[in-house]
Amino acid sequence: MDFITKLKQFFQVTLWQETAEQSSALVRAVMNTLKVSYIVIRELAKGELNLRAMSLVFTTLLSLVPLIAVAFSVLKAFGVHNQIEPFLLGVLEPLGPKGPEITANIIGFVQNVKVGVLGSLGVAMLFYTIISLIQKIEYAFNFVWRVKRARTLARRFTDYLSVVMIGPILVVAAMGVAATVLNHNVVLTLQAIEPFGTLILTATKLLPYLMIITAFTFLYKFIPNTNVKFGPALMGATVAGVLWIGVGTLFASFVASSSNYTAIYSSFAILFFFMIWLYLAWFILLTGSQVAFYLQHPKLVSYGGEQYELSPRLREKVGVSLMTRIGKRFYEQKSALTVNELEAEMALTNNILQDLLNKLEQGGLLVELQGDEPSYQPAQDIANISVSEILTCLRTAEESQGMGGKVAIAGEVNRLLDQLEQVQQSTLQDVSLRELVAGTTKA
Repeated sequence: MDFITKLKQFFQVTLWQETAEQSSALVRAVMNTLKVSYIVIRELAKGELNLRAMSLVFTTLLSLVPLIAVAFSVLKAFGVHNQIEPFLLGVLEPLGPKGPEITANIIGFVQNVKVGVLGSLGVAMLFYTIISLIQKIEYAFNFVWRVKRARTLARRFTDYLSVVMIGPILVVAAMGVAATVLNHNVVLTLQAIEPFGTLILTATKLLPYLMIITAFTFLYKFIPNTNVKFGPALMGATVAGVLWIGVGTLFASFVASSSNYTAIYSSFAILFFFMIWLYLAWFILLTGSQVAFYLQHPKLVSYGGEQYELSPRLREKVGVSLMTRIGKRFYEQKSALTVNELEAEMALTNNILQDLLNKLEQGGLLVELQGDEPSYQPAQDIANISVSEILTCLRTAEESQGMGGKVAIAGEVNRLLDQLEQVQQSTLQDVSLRELVAGTTKA
């Protein structure tokens, strides 16, 4: 009991204390790893990622055959469609002897898909199920990254189709390049020389795992509708890759010793195991994305991973600073700042930044520019925007007209606060955003 008490004390108090400046880089890295691990485990215990993983299982079952059918058609044009079956065997390897059986069934379904029989409506539904799968994946990753706004319709169409059309080609090309390199005469010659032979053998064994990590890194970089840095994406993918291998090994042992389940569920046992592995696969992917999110936002880690909201005073400071940055780009006649650029410059999470941008946009102070990425610029001449107007917009954003007359406020309190507001407005009314940007405000 004494050990458990000390353990609780460490994870609840000691771990979150500031690390001494004289501590080595290794100690800091270990402490940060423990913090991120604790936060991620706590997030997983809440069950929200669990629900999204289960939702993705259902969507995957509906979209799997259409997705592979489209990939099969694309690869067939290059004469490499036979690579789909080995790829599926690798993904379903944790299912043990049932993996080849499920793979054969999926390939059989794909081969029975006749575009001529489906007609134009059937083909449209085929692509719709694929796009809906990628869209739900994006929603799940956006939830992890606390992104409130998904891609625009135009970006969904172009980005999703590029994944469906180009993705299979890149995967097969990577597999082909790896096989070509390993079978090259130079590599075969080096295999007979030590220690190169041992190193090449080790690299050959590690290659499938490296490809898994590479694929996960690509997903973490591409899927969320925000700027994901390569370092956190790679670290999250590495964690997910290790979990994939470890959980896959344990699941293969479970399937191998599940003769009782086969006797109970009969032919449904295959579907039963397939759905469990799909759930575990999505859960592992989302867990890796969660790790990448906290590695990219160390400030959240220092807060214990809690979702923080800006206080009213801090919201005013950050909001005015945000308008100043956007106004300065407009004043200097440079390209408008995108959400990703603002997120990096302001060191804010996407949901807080997007909330401030929405408030300022609704107040008529900002306007969103359409493009590959949403960007913002002042909605009017910055000389006509006063600092007082910005503060009023940020303060009254949540106020509704219907609520104003229903709140009972004492007369003396109301008069005092009105006087304070009038004093502030009289002080800041003549200070424009242009003066703030140009640095010509009076001290």
